[in-house]
Amino acid sequence: MTPADSYKHKGLRRKLVETLKGKGIRDENVLSAIGALPRHWFFESAFWDHAYQDKAFPIGNGQTISQPYTVAFMTELLDVKAGDHILEIGTGSGYQAAILSLLGASVYTVECISELHESAKNTLETIGIEAVNFLLADGSKGWAENAPYDKIIVTAASPAIPAPLMEQLKIGGKLVIPLGDRNQQRMTRMTKTGQKKAERETFGHFRFVPLVGENGWED
Repeated sequence: MTPADSYKHKGLRRKLVETLKGKGIRDENVLSAIGALPRHWFFESAFWDHAYQDKAFPIGNGQTISQPYTVAFMTELLDVKAGDHILEIGTGSGYQAAILSLLGASVYTVECISELHESAKNTLETIGIEAVNFLLADGSKGWAENAPYDKIIVTAASPAIPAPLMEQLKIGGKLVIPLGDRNQQRMTRMTKTGQKKAERETFGHFRFVPLVGENGWED
């Protein structure tokens, strides 16, 4: 059964969209998706009052649901097109995957924490999001069976770009990832221009939980 979505929540989403516009988000499709998707559905009901604040929020297991601005910023950098085949590393709550799905993408999302993997699957099934495929695995290895991908998004901090992800990206495809140390990262977009070549762009500073695994940080 789909959770409630009250007039209050809809009004708070409209305010959130205006906040994101004020912070520089310009992609109308991204703003529309954030305005359409009830973020409180990804929270326990006791914390619904926090859902439309522009901040990250703990979801257990040392992880967070990303700040709405961060979700919007990364999604805008991806330049999502309807029909895109997108790999997401770090399912978390499932909110980012749902936004990508609303933009018309087929999403393949990988999570290494079983509780979050199961919770996100249940949430998206409950709210009727169907174009998302889930895998419980080491996200730093990607998901080779469904490669190549048009776009890849990594929602965890890495000291370097995991080689398997670039290998699984189509030529002409884009990868968005926060790169840096455990305390601060630069948002980075790689555009693959050849089998072993890519163009790098860097944007603002962010702070993410670390990507763990064979090609990330070992914890």
